[in-house]
Amino acid sequence: MNNLPVVLALLASASLPVAARAQAPSSSEPAPRFAGIVNHDAAYDAALTARAARTARLTPVTAAMLRAPPAGDWLMWRRAYDGLGFSALAQINKTNVAKLGVAWSWSLPASPNEITPVVHDGVIFISSANRVQAMDGATGELLWQYIRSLPPGAGSAAATVVRNIAIYMNEILVPTTDRHMVALDAKTGQVVWDHEIVPASSPTPRLSGGPIVVNGKVIQGVSSCNTFKGGCFIVALDALTGQEVWRFNTLAQPGEPGGDSWNGAPADQRFGGAVWTSGSYDPDLNLLYYGVGQTYDTATLLQQKQADNGSADALYTDSTVALNPDTGKLVWHYQHFNRDVWDYDWAFERSLIELKVGKAVRKLSVTAGKIAIFDAVDRATGEYLFSKDLGLQTLVTAIDPKTGRKSINPLLAPEADKTKTICPHAGGARSWLATSYNPRTHLLYVPLVESCMDFTWNPRTAAATAAGGSDIHWVLKPRPDSDGRFGRLEAINLQTGKVAWTERRRAPEVASTLATAGGLVFDGSRDRVFRASDDLTGKTLWRMRLSAAPSATPVTYSIGGQQYVAVVAGGGGAHEETWPTLTPEIDSPAGTTLWVFKLPNASVRPSPAQGRPRAVAPG
Repeated sequence: MNNLPVVLALLASASLPVAARAQAPSSSEPAPRFAGIVNHDAAYDAALTARAARTARLTPVTAAMLRAPPAGDWLMWRRAYDGLGFSALAQINKTNVAKLGVAWSWSLPASPNEITPVVHDGVIFISSANRVQAMDGATGELLWQYIRSLPPGAGSAAATVVRNIAIYMNEILVPTTDRHMVALDAKTGQVVWDHEIVPASSPTPRLSGGPIVVNGKVIQGVSSCNTFKGGCFIVALDALTGQEVWRFNTLAQPGEPGGDSWNGAPADQRFGGAVWTSGSYDPDLNLLYYGVGQTYDTATLLQQKQADNGSADALYTDSTVALNPDTGKLVWHYQHFNRDVWDYDWAFERSLIELKVGKAVRKLSVTAGKIAIFDAVDRATGEYLFSKDLGLQTLVTAIDPKTGRKSINPLLAPEADKTKTICPHAGGARSWLATSYNPRTHLLYVPLVESCMDFTWNPRTAAATAAGGSDIHWVLKPRPDSDGRFGRLEAINLQTGKVAWTERRRAPEVASTLATAGGLVFDGSRDRVFRASDDLTGKTLWRMRLSAAPSATPVTYSIGGQQYVAVVAGGGGAHEETWPTLTPEIDSPAGTTLWVFKLPNASVRPSPAQGRPRAVAPG
């Protein structure tokens, strides 16, 4: 297996030979003479020297910076450890967002990666398919790229979903199609270390949710464990060496707390427990929070075994697990939905907020599963506090006010080979599309899709159940009361529990939301529209139709006093596979493009005096 990188010190047009890999010169050294280059002249030398000088100015991203990211950077999936997806940048605001225009764009290798860029010191780092690229965030100039060589049987890089990458010190940390974690030098793209997380002999698990770096450890969840015996896991690697430090099984094992909640099934007949997105972290409590998905092999929970006299709750599916990031030990868990046999996993972002509950301000973890019921629990203890049902589901009939335990409609319980109509579809009223939260207004912005499904449980043989896989089937259909508007963006005031506003549209939502101190919330829909709305009213203030649907997570950053907004358009992913039949007239073109926007009143050019970008008036 050849996993050596092809790292190119880049020309805008030609691809350099292998001998040129990782040879970008520093500003104080002459450019090397690469064989095969037709015209190696002074302009070529100057271009490579300038690019090397640009990346040489990158500063290390320390643990302190991760705890308090600079306002102009976007250092992790939801910008900061709290998972809020909120930026304090306010240059782009309600009064001027209508003037927002394209700063630059860049075609990426086609991939349904649903990716989030990382931005540091004005450099954008982005992964698509089997390629990682570093670009000047002001101009879009490519600085370096890393191309992953994949072994036979690793799968298609063009079909790989990777929702985020990470940065720590001088390393860019990237999960790969062949289930490795790779650390790249942020200045050159050279491989620092390469660690295999899932053995090549195990074909199913994936690394679709990206890493988070905490206390010098790269922490990565594993997904797609439908036939992976024992279920998924979360792993921590030493950020400087790549060596594994700890591993946490997301499905409780026999003999462990919660191990008797699997209806008597042995460890090797427990499947699922996927970690679909990156975690959140509270530095004060030193607790790491992850959401865990369900099992698809539902007969394990539906057909009575009870050999261990336990339950069929199936821990830690549909749960928040709070881990010690130094040891990987479970500190507490809260199961939002027990015995999920409908594919309504509660596996998405954990928003860490402070809110007055009763007479005291509490530190909360807030999250919702696919049925769009939000739960708030105390993030120090896991104590249940309150729920908010957005009213798009028909399965849960009651929520215990003390424990949060959900009661289901018994008429919708699975019955062998009997189809039942349930709302929403298993694609979710909400899914991996992350919410954003403005702590100044207490408003949570939720991208939603209105839908239902014909659900059927199709029991299999005992041998098939023991081997894993899925025994449930879903057929998408509109809600009975549908008016043909399926996309929904909703603002919820978590302090009052009331819906502040709702905007409904024909096209399903396909992007995470982004909230800013400029009074804006950005979102995207399947009709290729990327928009900015008034965060207090939901009124659309700016919209642009992109090259493809923005099925990704938008970010904002600043360089030299200029604010930018960036989002990736294109690719497939779960939403592109799920929603097209709801709106068959909406086409989603192929191709993957990074779009970057800014206001037109200033441009950013290098400052010869300081060697850094500065704002320059037009003309």
